[in-house]
Amino acid sequence: MPDFDLTDSTPHMTFFPPAIRRLPPETVSRIAAGEVVERPASVVKELIENALDAGATRIDVRCENGGRSVITVTDDGMGMTRDELALCIERHATSKLSPDDAGDWNLLTIDTMGFRGEALPSIGSVARLKITSQVANSQSAWEISVHGGQLKPVRPAPKFGVSGTRVEVRDLFYATPARLKFLKTERSEALAISDIFKRLAMANPLVDFTLGSGARINLRFAAGSDDESGRLSRLGAVLGSDFADNAVEVNAGREGVFLKGCGGLPTYSRGNAAHQYLFVNGRPVKDKLLGGAVRGAYQDYLARNRYPVVALYIDLPHEHVDVNVHPAKTEVRFRDPGLVRGLIVSALRHALAGAGHRASTTVSDYALGRIQTGNESLSLQGDYRSRPGFVRTPHQPSHGRDPALQPLIDGHSAKVEEIPEATWPEPANARAQATPDYTACPLGAARAQLHETYVVAQTSDGIVIVDQHAAHERLVYERMKLAMAGKGVERQALLIPEIVDLGEADATRVLARSGELSEMGLMVEPFGVGAVAVHETSAILGEMDVQGLLRDLADDLSEYEEALSLKERFEDVCGTMACHGSVRAGRRLNADEMNALLRQMEATPHSGQCNHGRPTYVELKLADIERLFGRR
Repeated sequence: MPDFDLTDSTPHMTFFPPAIRRLPPETVSRIAAGEVVERPASVVKELIENALDAGATRIDVRCENGGRSVITVTDDGMGMTRDELALCIERHATSKLSPDDAGDWNLLTIDTMGFRGEALPSIGSVARLKITSQVANSQSAWEISVHGGQLKPVRPAPKFGVSGTRVEVRDLFYATPARLKFLKTERSEALAISDIFKRLAMANPLVDFTLGSGARINLRFAAGSDDESGRLSRLGAVLGSDFADNAVEVNAGREGVFLKGCGGLPTYSRGNAAHQYLFVNGRPVKDKLLGGAVRGAYQDYLARNRYPVVALYIDLPHEHVDVNVHPAKTEVRFRDPGLVRGLIVSALRHALAGAGHRASTTVSDYALGRIQTGNESLSLQGDYRSRPGFVRTPHQPSHGRDPALQPLIDGHSAKVEEIPEATWPEPANARAQATPDYTACPLGAARAQLHETYVVAQTSDGIVIVDQHAAHERLVYERMKLAMAGKGVERQALLIPEIVDLGEADATRVLARSGELSEMGLMVEPFGVGAVAVHETSAILGEMDVQGLLRDLADDLSEYEEALSLKERFEDVCGTMACHGSVRAGRRLNADEMNALLRQMEATPHSGQCNHGRPTYVELKLADIERLFGRR
């Protein structure tokens, strides 16, 4: 009943706080399990990490029904004795931490995959867990079981090798049925298991990894060497040969932090960030700082909805990184995040700049595949003149010979403009030397223009087809960037300063980067608590939503520690201007203009793709063309 205070006319309810209770051990265990065991893939991750910490050189994973029914992980590590087996299923019991000489337990120099001692007891509290283990030179193995938190005593078990451990998890979440409702389909859970399996395999090239279901092996990565070639070999085995063919090598170091790996070419991109593999001291991580650094490195080459494929390994002293951030151990904190981020951005950009005008080889492979499998495929059998998809070239009489025939492309004939050699550009000292042989250049000599859009060039070992608009768009864009870098970003003063209320935390972040924002034409000053005043903006951006821009900047600084929104908007405008200022599709080019375009592409970085990551040219080798015509 409401309790009325006679001295106050306003009725109010008396609040009685609930009593504080101590949770029973089984409830505590299941709460802890929810932090570590999110889905079958997290079980596989924890068990593989235990095997790696045990020094395993072979790890075999078997899953049934997407890991719901059975998960078995077998390794050839050092194994456990009877007493260690009884201790390993107790919470916070681990062999991976030990006190120093002063008796202190240091969590800042962790050099193992695990260290919390929570995985096995958490799994045992929500599933039927059985662990069989043996150590070297032992005459017997031992087995222990935990079903839904209920412990069974250790008992002898048959030997299964020299040393190692087998962990079997059945009926995951049977003790917490509500958790089963949150699992996805069998296929989705199996894909999640495969993803974490691949990430751990990529981080450990010395270890032989096998993933299967029953007697069937789905994935197998043989052990290799622990050097750069071994790491690249493992990357090729996991990600496929396409990645190796379409990636640039990254190798850089700064102040004790070292970065190695591969970054995919911008034309070899994906629709999400799932194909970005990041490792810190051999630990697979999904870290916002690292993801933002990758995004920042590629922001000049990809559209916002495209993501690069990368595999990057960061090695630094253990005391410079904190892995004790989250129970899943997929997030880390760096002592000097700016150093790590700057190293990633500069190393990737340097590697991409070294790629020059190189574009993804899959573009050519896709083109060849479409030619070979499409409805208009070229056949060498029968009378090709009677086949649909072929037409006589207009205004070309046969003169008693077979007329020139061309295949239809999407129902339209290919209009070819022949370029007489007499119209090719002559060097200034033409009397002293012959016409340059442009076929020896990387992008060859211009031979024709198709549909007033595509330039066809002949190289020493094939042909190149260039999208003239996309190629020139990149050239204009790069020239604009150089010009802006030379004279700086022009600003425009606002007649009335724009006051943006961001909140104290976001305003502090924005004001702390005011110098960087000023370089991009945005002048901000503090305006009371939690607000900033914008006095000037970049002239190239024109009219803009200043309120929305500042809020986006605050979000970027909070998530990525970089003002990506302003850079992206700045570069979007540059890209739009470059698009409108470049050679349009449909414009006829003469031989001089086409060859000049090819030479400029060769001298311009990143000319293999336009500003949005699309290829500017396709290269077909002579051997590929000969295969199309049955010559090989």
